Amino acid sequence: MEFRPCIDVYKGKVIQVVGSTLTDKTVKINFTARNDAAYFAKLYKKDGLINGHVIMLDKQKQTQREALKALKAFPKGLCVGGGITINNAKGFLNAGARRVIISSYIFTDKNLNQKRLQKLANTIGKENLIFDLSCKKIGKTHFVAINRWQTLTNLKITVPNLSMLSKYCDEFLIHSIDREGKRQGIDKSLLKILKNFNIIPITYAGGIKNMADIEKIKNIGDEKINFTVGSALNIFGGNLEYKNLIC
Repeated sequence: MEFRPCIDVYKGKVIQVVGSTLTDKTVKINFTARNDAAYFAKLYKKDGLINGHVIMLDKQKQTQREALKALKAFPKGLCVGGGITINNAKGFLNAGARRVIISSYIFTDKNLNQKRLQKLANTIGKENLIFDLSCKKIGKTHFVAINRWQTLTNLKITVPNLSMLSKYCDEFLIHSIDREGKRQGIDKSLLKILKNFNIIPITYAGGIKNMADIEKIKNIGDEKINFTVGSALNIFGGNLEYKNLIC
């Protein structure tokens, strides 16, 4: 179980948001940093925190520039996501990304595109790929959402589905969309599904507000599930001490 730090970039600024509100026109911002993305990358490098995530929340050039600055500041230490496709993945890897995070690209019309999955693994390399399977709970089922979490797909978070997808990537990043950015507690029902999967690593995000929530992730996930914390961290305007998460 590891802490995976994050750097979310929107309109060229490092921010924290309520993830489900992110659209082309609106977004609920919890925090805007005075420091740039490279500052946080250097902080994570100093503290030896690899496998953190740099997420580009829009397609603006200034956002991509910030992401690239972070990768340069911590080469092969950070993974990058947000609009990644087979066409630009190698460029980000060459720019210093440890791995690339892919979400919407592996879907067509709300369904998994098996040809794209295979081509990605063959072209980019399974070892260089993380699939973002962030999901929303509908009834008792968690469905993966894409297009900045505004489009629900037909893919359910189940152990068989995770096992199938693990043939094409090296890790999963899974946000609980209902919880992300709200600091109202973790999604226990999602974690109870994830704990039964053991093939490749999983990083969970969403709702963490204090050390007690991290302890719950540890207990529910049998110390196997990694986690990321955003809005709750003091470096992003919250009350949870960043230093307490450094091993």
